[in-house]
Amino acid sequence: MNSPFADALAAAGGQLFRGEASSLAFAPEAWRERRWFFVPYDQLHEQLHSWSELPPEEVGLIFIETLAKGRRRPYHKQKLALVLANQRHFALEAAARGVAVHYLWTELDYADSLRAVLAGQDEVSIAVAEPAERELRLELAPLAEEGRLEELPHRGWLTTPEQFAASCAKRPYRMDSFYRRVRKDSGWLMEQGKPLGGKWSFDAENRQPWKGEPTAPERPSFPPDPIKKEVVAWVERAFADHPGELELAYLPATLADAEQAWAWAQQQCLEYFGPYEDAMSEASTGLFHTRIAPLLNLHRLMPRRVVEDVLASAAPLASREGFLRQIAGWREFVRHVHRETEGFDGLVQSSGVPLPPVFWGQAKSGLRCLDHTIETVWNEGYSHHITRLMVLGNLATLLDLDARELSDWFWVAYTDAYDWVVEPNVLGMATWATGGVMTTKPYISGAGYIDRMGDHCGPCAFHPKKDCPITRLYWAWLDRHAGELEGNVRMAMPLRSLQKRDPKKRAEDEEIFERTRNSLAQGLAV
Repeated sequence: MNSPFADALAAAGGQLFRGEASSLAFAPEAWRERRWFFVPYDQLHEQLHSWSELPPEEVGLIFIETLAKGRRRPYHKQKLALVLANQRHFALEAAARGVAVHYLWTELDYADSLRAVLAGQDEVSIAVAEPAERELRLELAPLAEEGRLEELPHRGWLTTPEQFAASCAKRPYRMDSFYRRVRKDSGWLMEQGKPLGGKWSFDAENRQPWKGEPTAPERPSFPPDPIKKEVVAWVERAFADHPGELELAYLPATLADAEQAWAWAQQQCLEYFGPYEDAMSEASTGLFHTRIAPLLNLHRLMPRRVVEDVLASAAPLASREGFLRQIAGWREFVRHVHRETEGFDGLVQSSGVPLPPVFWGQAKSGLRCLDHTIETVWNEGYSHHITRLMVLGNLATLLDLDARELSDWFWVAYTDAYDWVVEPNVLGMATWATGGVMTTKPYISGAGYIDRMGDHCGPCAFHPKKDCPITRLYWAWLDRHAGELEGNVRMAMPLRSLQKRDPKKRAEDEEIFERTRNSLAQGLAV
């Protein structure tokens, strides 16, 4: 199956792992004796698939580690290491249970790799749980159409298309109606048919800025092991031209790591997650966010398990509800929207304006909030949801940067990012590139919001109330897009304020917008 190139790849990148895997070799007749499943890179949990119902000695799992995927985009090195280390560890864990493992290193894509596996194995059928990423579903679709690959339900989701259709029958899709349906159907945080505490959402109370107290927890670290070390060395060698810092200490990959990460999240974060979930600070990149999204999206942690743990916890109701809304509400909602819209195909209004060099860490903008967030992303492959929305998405929107290019940047830069995650969040929410398909208003602001919810403005060269260009960019954006916002109830007040704004200031707003965008495009500070 493997080409000479793939053999060299395996030797360089997985010699130790390959040695461990070779001890798990099985006889050729095992192909006919077992039920075989292809395991995509983000389906790394034994309970995710129907294979969990079979005795281990009747199951075979196929894993594909392909250079083609890693080089499809300039993925953050930490993300590549996270995926590869978790996939290798899960393969070894499966083998330790008595499952037959067929692990491939190749430069081929997933579909061609599976075709090569199936060649000469006419009696063998392969099944796969429906891939989460649309990109992989499209790649594997011809194999399914040819009858060579059977697609089975994916057990990692908490909700069904039927629930989405019943609550979001047509566009515009609204998360609130979907979330209420999920709560009613599941009984989560419900009491006698009504929401616990008398509210569906405690979002209004969960908007406190953080002033240094209570003390934010340190970022969790994980013990190294030979497999992780080998993956890190391989990524640094094979993807040396990719961006991002790669830190072994912050690489969770084993089942024990996943449990440690979740225990840390519950013990250190959950109590204060709700009140401070919208806060930003340079003193702590994560504050009280649980940081479990990378493991959740790989399914090293199962969503149902974490939801049930939180609901059974002693955390304040506002924190439990805020967490539930993120996992069973928003996360499930964006997945359904992405499927319904086929990745927003034909719905995106792209400007064609490329991302400036600051997004790639190649320049400084002079805007402290943007520069610090970008630095955090390339250091950690992470920043929490408000910095994604109200710094990165906000500024990209105000500058009319290309929304598809920004979405792809998120896909590359964040360790928890996959198409079903980033395209709804970036195209459907953060940039207003799809209008009101899934949100009721553009998520934009001037410097006031960033100053109120964070501490970036203090050390910045600009003053949020005097000369910060972000506020002028806000007014300029409203002026340029006022026509398309007419009739939007939630934008009525800012549009009325715009009409009252002095014409001279409106002209200055547009001038500052042009000057700011041109400076950033040239890699210059504002």
